[in-house]
Amino acid sequence: MRLISVGNQQALGCLFQRYVKIVRSIAFRILRHAGEAEEMAQDFFLFIRRKCGIFDSTKSSARSWIIQMAYHRAIERRRYLATRGFYDCIDSQAKAERLVGTPTDENDYCPEAVFGRNGLQKVVDTLSADQRETLRLYFFEGYTLAEISEKLGQTVRNVRNHYYRGLDKLRKAILPRSLPVAERRER
Repeated sequence: MRLISVGNQQALGCLFQRYVKIVRSIAFRILRHAGEAEEMAQDFFLFIRRKCGIFDSTKSSARSWIIQMAYHRAIERRRYLATRGFYDCIDSQAKAERLVGTPTDENDYCPEAVFGRNGLQKVVDTLSADQRETLRLYFFEGYTLAEISEKLGQTVRNVRNHYYRGLDKLRKAILPRSLPVAERRER
């Protein structure tokens, strides 16, 4: 630490190699985001270079001081990110991925790719048998509503009802229940 305080870059490099894994681990446990943990670890060693003069070897070892400072810096960073809504965005992304899933290929529009294997089953379970069959025939087989009514032996009016009610249930299952106030104003 004394060598770093006098500007020795090799000492800082050695300290970095020795403690970067611990600092990154602490940062990830507190921040819960790999990119932010990596960035915090980089910033942390710049912080050490600037503040190594406050280290007192009579009070603790360099290792315990570094770990303690890493915890403090990570907690500060988490508060900073939380006040700027970083975790709100991450949470909404995670919810969307759990519900919808991610397509495997740009041209892959099968139901499993669009909704994800588990998400598709949850969404489909909300539909009645008639709604499920109507939507399957319409979207995945390419039938018109009139053709579906002939195929199912129901009136066009009933098929249209199954179609629109099924779409409404899908929309409610996939999209958020209400729009934030800012989004309402934009529309």
